[in-house]
Amino acid sequence: MILPSWQEFDQLSQKEIENTLQTTDSGLSSPEVEKRRGVYGYNEFGAEMKRWYHVLLRQFKSPFIYILLVIVPLSIFFGEYLDAIMVIIFILINVSLGFFQEFKSEKMLALLSTYVVARARVHRDGKEVMLPSRELVPGDLILLETGDIVPADARLIQADGLNVNESILTGESVSVSKEIDPASTKPIDVYEARNILFSGTTIIEGRAEAIVIAIGKDSFIGSIAHLAAGTVRESGFEKGIRRLSTFILRLIFGTLALVFLANLLLKPATGHRLAELLIFSIALAISVIPEALPVVTTFSLSRGALRLAKKKVVVKRLSAIEDLGGIDILCTDKTGTITENELSVAEVFPLDAATKHDVILVAAQASPFLYSKDKEPNNAFDCALARVITEHDRTQLSHSEMVTEIPFDPVRRRNLVFVKNNNTFQIITRGAFEEVAELCTNISPDDPGVAAWLKAEGEQGRRVITVALRQAKKTDREDLRAAEHDLTCIGLISFVDPLKPTSHAAISEAKQLGITVKILTGDGPEVAGAIGKDVGLIETIDDVITGTKLFALPPDEQSLAVERHMVFARVNPTEKYQIIKLLQSKHHVGFLGEGINDAPALKIAEVGLVVAEASDVARDAADVVLLKKSLGVIIDGIREGRIVFVNTVTYIKSTLASNLGNFYAVAVASLLIDFLPMLPLQILLLNLLSDFPMIAIATDRVDPRELKKPKQYDIKEIALIATVLGLVSSLFDFIFFAYFKGGGASSLQTNWFMGSIITELIFLFSIRTRGWSWQARRPSSTILALSIIAIIVTITIPLMPMSRSVFQFIAPTKEHYFVIFIIAALYFITTEVVKWGYYRWFNGNRFISRKV
Repeated sequence: MILPSWQEFDQLSQKEIENTLQTTDSGLSSPEVEKRRGVYGYNEFGAEMKRWYHVLLRQFKSPFIYILLVIVPLSIFFGEYLDAIMVIIFILINVSLGFFQEFKSEKMLALLSTYVVARARVHRDGKEVMLPSRELVPGDLILLETGDIVPADARLIQADGLNVNESILTGESVSVSKEIDPASTKPIDVYEARNILFSGTTIIEGRAEAIVIAIGKDSFIGSIAHLAAGTVRESGFEKGIRRLSTFILRLIFGTLALVFLANLLLKPATGHRLAELLIFSIALAISVIPEALPVVTTFSLSRGALRLAKKKVVVKRLSAIEDLGGIDILCTDKTGTITENELSVAEVFPLDAATKHDVILVAAQASPFLYSKDKEPNNAFDCALARVITEHDRTQLSHSEMVTEIPFDPVRRRNLVFVKNNNTFQIITRGAFEEVAELCTNISPDDPGVAAWLKAEGEQGRRVITVALRQAKKTDREDLRAAEHDLTCIGLISFVDPLKPTSHAAISEAKQLGITVKILTGDGPEVAGAIGKDVGLIETIDDVITGTKLFALPPDEQSLAVERHMVFARVNPTEKYQIIKLLQSKHHVGFLGEGINDAPALKIAEVGLVVAEASDVARDAADVVLLKKSLGVIIDGIREGRIVFVNTVTYIKSTLASNLGNFYAVAVASLLIDFLPMLPLQILLLNLLSDFPMIAIATDRVDPRELKKPKQYDIKEIALIATVLGLVSSLFDFIFFAYFKGGGASSLQTNWFMGSIITELIFLFSIRTRGWSWQARRPSSTILALSIIAIIVTITIPLMPMSRSVFQFIAPTKEHYFVIFIIAALYFITTEVVKWGYYRWFNGNRFISRKV
């Protein structure tokens, strides 16, 4: 049986609902429940449980890991066992680091599970029973009271003072009242549903009976989870690495094919010579591949994750740290991120002889939760009042007694209480000004003074309640509605969800980092606009656009509108998703959400961020979890991502320029002499020693100027500078070749080996900054220490007897050492000058705008 949508149920009467779902006020029978379960299944949905092997397999999803996995069997086939062992070690280090960090994050997140409904009260077989919520079926009659989490989408049939927190769906910080009457018009969005309870929302106040209309994947939450699950995203980090690996592979194998063919044409190809040339070609190819890149990036990301953890940020996907550094637009809800997510009293407008304190105290008397020190208020307005009344006020209230009440409902738009104070009685009303003013003798709905005050408060996005009272007789309690007349309005109170103290500074810092902050909220345009204006995102409330208005525009105008507008109000889950997709055509977008309704947007954004209290579905879709909800914490994460990015790109540029320089020089030199300029095993040892200090680049200090712009992998810029500086490296490699080739094969191989490592290590200290290296921030102690160790090992290995038999080195002379260090010093100076000229000529940023 195909059921109507929740919008259609919203317009049906109780009788029509019972006929549609074939149920009664005594509930379903057990046989009928089993029959329906066969059609609709269980009331459950959710993300697949992350097992340890899922996290482990995720570590192998990298183009460079694929390349290394191919190199291992090739090396073994050609007898290069040491090479195979070294590559395996690189793979194990990378996978272990990534697995440890991400699995630890997954375990931590498993402890944060919330919004899990365990059991529900249901009418079954004419009896009231408690059942696991997963056993509910459409047509079940459920009972709810204060504190319950709604277990399935349901249509109200009875409600007593019912208020529901729907913030996980709408983002609204204020609870909403519900009624049982059918809607006269078909609702479009969740916030318009007045008689529908949605799965996952919370009963703040009152009692209710409702008929289940949708469960599991068919519920409103289920539709959001389905949209999120069907969204596939490739992160900026993954795109960059994929493009970079493709570029390197094409360059390497294209050049190698030419070198191999040239060797075959210029030199006799005996069987031994062919095998040796093939092994040499494979080793040469391996020497160019930055096989330590996975280790460098994983170590950098793990270090970044640990630093963020100290700031209460849990990173689920390590590469999300680097993606954070690449975002140039951050979309966020306002509630709890920019604002405190709790209402507070903003202004009090007393009337006649009343004081501001009188208005607050009478308003508090209309709250059933403020009469006792043992009870805490459970709605946003009463919580705000509770924070401003004194202990003396509470003591006074404790001597009063609320005899009866008419709870707030959306039709009357006010609540009414009958209070006993010693031997006197009072009627107190709180609610919308238009409704309360009609009942008062001292004020009218069109009072100009009040109207001006209300307009000013409305422009600031504040919510207002009006407070009125009159002395009553004991008999008035018998018909409280009839006694609600001839009231005296004593004043009005406005409430605001105040800005966090850090919001202004965080948004200002975001601008300095080149990040545009946009607010996407379910709140109305007045509230959203006031917040946007307060933090400087917009100038007037007219700059706010609603989701309905945005998507009523033609497609081309929608793209322009999402660029132009900074604040989006009344946006539903699908609209959030579509706004982010529109922005992604030109930008890298991060999204901060928390409700179930945010899951699709979290999944599609380059980086999805949620708070610890977010729903399970939202947390599963996100990449980063904030244990402290603050825009400032996100800015810290963006800065950390840019540090990781800069260090990773420094490694890539350094190793590519050096390796390409050696690659071209050794490849060309192989055509000019009768022996190999460097043996395969020597090439692999060179690669290992030069990469050893590179792993520590994650600890390096980054120039603050490098953090001012969003970062994406710019393959063109990386390739160009690597080629330019690679040519410088090749030039000095030929100088080594020219000087040492006369000494024979072992002399050339030994001294070129040492010179290549030393020049590559000192090149790292040049490429780590765009300016002169001596003016840059001092390198980290770890890089300095490991580089010195690597140089010492490099110059001492040829002196060891074992190295002569294994690597076929010879002992260098003092003259050789002197010449090597002189050439290395000249290389460093030349590199500095060429680098200065490169960035000056291309203005440093010419290619930065290109995005992957």
